[in-house]
Amino acid sequence: MKSVLTRCLVSLAAIPLLSVAAPAAPVKVDGGLVTGAAAGGVVSWKGVPYAAPPVGERRWRAPQPVEAWTGVRAATEYAHDCMQLPFPSDAAPLGTPPAEDCLYVNVWAPEKPPAPKLPVMVWIHGGGFVNGGSSPAVYDGSAFARRGVVFVSLNHRLGRFGFFAHPALTRETPDAPLGNYGYLDQIAALRWVQRNVAAFGGDPGNVTVFGESAGGGSVNTLVVSPLARGLFHKAIVESGGGRAGGIMTPRTLKEAEAVGVAFAKSAGIEGDDAAALAALRKLPAADLVRGLNLMTMGQQRDTYAGPMIDGKLVVEEPETAFRAGRQARVPYMIGANDREFGFMPLPPPAVEGMLARFGAAKDEVVAAYDPGKTGQMSEVGIGLMSDSAMVEPARLLARLASAAGQPTFAYRFSYVASSLRKEAKGALHATEIPFVFETVRAKYADAATADDLALAAAANAYWVAFARTGDPNGDGRPRWPAYSQQGDEIMDFAITGPTSKPDPWKARLDLVERFAGGPPAR
Repeated sequence: MKSVLTRCLVSLAAIPLLSVAAPAAPVKVDGGLVTGAAAGGVVSWKGVPYAAPPVGERRWRAPQPVEAWTGVRAATEYAHDCMQLPFPSDAAPLGTPPAEDCLYVNVWAPEKPPAPKLPVMVWIHGGGFVNGGSSPAVYDGSAFARRGVVFVSLNHRLGRFGFFAHPALTRETPDAPLGNYGYLDQIAALRWVQRNVAAFGGDPGNVTVFGESAGGGSVNTLVVSPLARGLFHKAIVESGGGRAGGIMTPRTLKEAEAVGVAFAKSAGIEGDDAAALAALRKLPAADLVRGLNLMTMGQQRDTYAGPMIDGKLVVEEPETAFRAGRQARVPYMIGANDREFGFMPLPPPAVEGMLARFGAAKDEVVAAYDPGKTGQMSEVGIGLMSDSAMVEPARLLARLASAAGQPTFAYRFSYVASSLRKEAKGALHATEIPFVFETVRAKYADAATADDLALAAAANAYWVAFARTGDPNGDGRPRWPAYSQQGDEIMDFAITGPTSKPDPWKARLDLVERFAGGPPAR
């Protein structure tokens, strides 16, 4: 690893880590002029509105055009992340207090652009559609900008602000996309990029959209949504699920409407007419949150719907669209971490419940997930849950995309930060993010080692190369072969460095696949 990545470390060491921000020249965007700040060879613009505040009568409506301002607007601080109850142990804690007025983007670009039209990357954060935002320090886009990318991160409405249906809303705008206001925000932000990114030096004809967890699921949704066609040209999915009936499965609109009525009743609002909707729009924001976050969302399924199939923006699940070839045929990178749910120790009854669906193949499954015959059934459950929710669905969509002729690259992230190796048995959900963003110092501070920095430099370089050309290879990095079902090669971001190889988990993933709908059609 050290011999391969020395060049990355040398270039990293040359970056000025401490520098004083200086004002940047104003840039014209929708609504007026904005000025950012330059530091360390990067210019950033934070808190730039891409839509009007979705408050009052705009609650549960499609994002509206930006409200113009006069003079030059300072864009040097993050705006509010979207309204939520922050999750105490979030891997990416918010840097701003949440609020309902939250539809903003942040932009990073090289201070001295290496070319007139730079590739653009648009980041969609995770958080189960109820938590998260663009302000966490690990989402800083400076490393991408230093490698010649115009990087954009966005906020979108969450929880009951972002995903809410009600019969009165359906009657109010029956011909419009319904319920998925968070997804509508993402599309509005991508349209903002198309109109404005050239002003920052970006190429609107070379946009990569990427995200993790709920953000990765959002990318899959955008890849198959008819309303997002033409707004991006490459896609990266990090731990985003993808199997029909899996962890990201949307409800139907009718189901979501019933959930909306149930929530209204819990808030003391009866009926499904315009008066009920008016009362719902007047509820204080905190009354809509009502304790909803990643910890409590399972307990609030009767009053929170999450994303739904509305028939216009979301017309089908990603797997269904991919199997039928209805996805956007763009270069596609997808993967997951090797121990996604290692933070959830499972009691024996829970593991037995998971194994029950395998019937007579139960012993075969246990043998595949405990080859050393340790008898640690919690570990079997963690592996099975991680594979079923994230790892095997990523393989499925990689197979379908490559079979459709899309340049496809599959990865597994198994690297564990040096300071955590004594206690962590693998890479947990979201732990790839500070490496992909090359923000390991923001995550691990002085505990970040040279190996951590080297792996981060490599990961960031692969992601940037993919955004630039649709192929992550180049600059002497270990070769990452395109994925095919026949070769089944993945890039493993391991403690020993990035290594391509046939998927060593094929046998156990085949077992998961056998009981999850079968292999993709050939």
